[in-house]
Amino acid sequence: MKKTFLFAATLLLTAPLALGPRAHAHDGATGIVEERMHSMKEMGKAVRALKAMVQEPESYDAQAVRKQARLIKQLAGQNLIDQFPEGSLQKPTHAKPEIWADWERFSQLSSQLESYAGGLALTADNGLMMDGSMMEGAGHMENMMGTDVPASDQLGQMPADGVFTMMVETCAACHMEFRARKP
Repeated sequence: MKKTFLFAATLLLTAPLALGPRAHAHDGATGIVEERMHSMKEMGKAVRALKAMVQEPESYDAQAVRKQARLIKQLAGQNLIDQFPEGSLQKPTHAKPEIWADWERFSQLSSQLESYAGGLALTADNGLMMDGSMMEGAGHMENMMGTDVPASDQLGQMPADGVFTMMVETCAACHMEFRARKP
């Protein structure tokens, strides 16, 4: 589980670094492409803040976890879907045309992100797992790549870092399938 988390978090957080400074500045982006790049940047900041608390348990703050999770939830789901009108591939977008070829999958991942972010907000008071193993009932990660997301009450019983892991794996899956890497 830790290897999966580290891979997903590393992929998600280092992809922008490989793209260089232009990726951060959104040079030339306008309209909906600029809006979604801004949303993605805000979600990335929230994920980095959450990752720091997961990796440094002494800095864990349930209120801050809720705040960052709620931000991600607000930007995910239908809000994220709406930022990808068909054919919006104007540079400097990193969106791949596969988004519109597999709209159902893209929509599923966006909805999963919203669900996991909402679940993370619910589970913030549970803190982090202490022994490195998931609590009973948390073995739903195999469903992450499909369509099943545990119900909110199930997510609410998990440790926060378990739900965070599922959330970043959803981000990573979407990026792997629908985000182009730039040289």
